[in-house]
This record gives sequence, C-alpha cells and structure tokens, in this order.
Amino acid sequence: MTLEILTSELLKGVDHGFFTRRGGASSGIYAGLNCGPGSSDQREAVAMNRARAAAALDLAPGRLLSLHQVHSATVVVAGPLGWGERPRADGVVTDVPGLALGILTADCAPVLLADAEAAVVGAAHAGWRGAVDGVIEATVAAMERLGARAARIVAAVGPTISQRAYEVGPEFFDRFQSEEAGYERFFAPGHGDRLRFDLPGFVLSRLRAAGVADAGWIGACTWSDPDRFFSYRRATQAGEADYGRLLSAIRL
Repeated sequence: MTLEILTSELLKGVDHGFFTRRGGASSGIYAGLNCGPGSSDQREAVAMNRARAAAALDLAPGRLLSLHQVHSATVVVAGPLGWGERPRADGVVTDVPGLALGILTADCAPVLLADAEAAVVGAAHAGWRGAVDGVIEATVAAMERLGARAARIVAAVGPTISQRAYEVGPEFFDRFQSEEAGYERFFAPGHGDRLRFDLPGFVLSRLRAAGVADAGWIGACTWSDPDRFFSYRRATQAGEADYGRLLSAIRL
C-alpha cells in the first residue's frame, strides 16, 4: 500500500505532509506507518517507516528530524547538522533548507507553520497541556527570532481528536477555567457530568493569540477513523498496551 499524505491549502507551495497510518511496514496494533521511536514497535519497522516518509519528502532518513516530546512549551532550533539524540521539546523551527521538521501524534494536535517570505518553518506538538503552557506562542516567537513575522505566518493543524470524541471530567474544565476567563467556549455538554473539549478550536485560538492570522484545521479526527489514524484514546479504550504515532512534517 502506498503512503497517504494529507496536505493543507494554507501551506500550498511549502513542502509538508500529514501522514496517515497507511502504507507502512508495522504490524499488529501498530499496523501501517508507525513513525514513533518511543513506541514499543519493532525498531526496524519504525526505521523503515521513517525512511519511507523521508523518501516521500525527497530526503535522506537522517534529514527527517523529530523530538522527544514531553508536553512542554520548549522549542528548539534545528541547525544544518540536525541532531543525533532527540531533544526533549515540543516545538522546532529552522531556516535551513533540506531539513524536515517532524511531529509525532496520536490525538494531540500537530501544527505546521511557515513564513515563506522569510524562508522559516516550524512544527509544534500541541496537546492540551502544551497548548495551555504556551507551546504555540513559543514556536511563533522562535520563528520570529529567525526572521519570520507572525502576521505572515500561515499554520495548519493536522489530524487530531475532535470535540465529539474528547470527553473530559469536571476537574479538566476547572483547570481551564482557572487559566483564563472565556475558555468555557471550548467545552460542550457530554454524558452526565462529563464535557467535550474542542482541542483543534483551542489550538487555533492560541495561534490567533500569537498573531498568526491565517490558520486552519484540516478537519480529520484521529479517534473516529481507525483505518487512517492512530489514536491514544481509542487504544486505551480498547485495552491495548500501546499505540502507533502519526508523523506530520514540513521542510523548506
């Protein structure tokens, strides 16, 4: 099966892709294109999957960079040599051509950003915690330090869990209420005392707060489409021991 790569019209003219799970070498609960070295999948299969994704971006495998993601607001700069050991961070930016910045997700929001005029790109892993703590704003600020301008940046949010599938408890709602007034608009009633959280909507609001005027979600829900996407929540609900990771990547 060939790779399936989703793109955003917002990033037209910039090499990027939101890879689905289709077309990979992994099997079992990881079946397909599991690109997560932090998973318990066979190391050889993950390496093969990442090599296939790099080839789709017309790059050698070593030029596809990803992070040791820790749900933080830490952002790093990728220089010409890339890196060996993955940095512990959740955002990455570069002005170096021929490097692909990769984000791994399985319900959290992958965000790809570009200022084509300044030739600067960025990528962020935005779960609810990282988004609250400022990973979006930190990524935009890091791009600006390389010469980008927030008003010129365009951003696309890739496959992520949708509001209809993201049910949370009242303590989750209370945490958001304590952060800033008005955050209740990202919640809708669920079952009983449960609420449904709009992660893509919240991430888009943080992009706007960071000064990014042109941003959008591609509309793909990870939880509701098991044939195309890995989902941490779906795997947990099914009692599975682990889950695959989807790759989203952007390059100059």
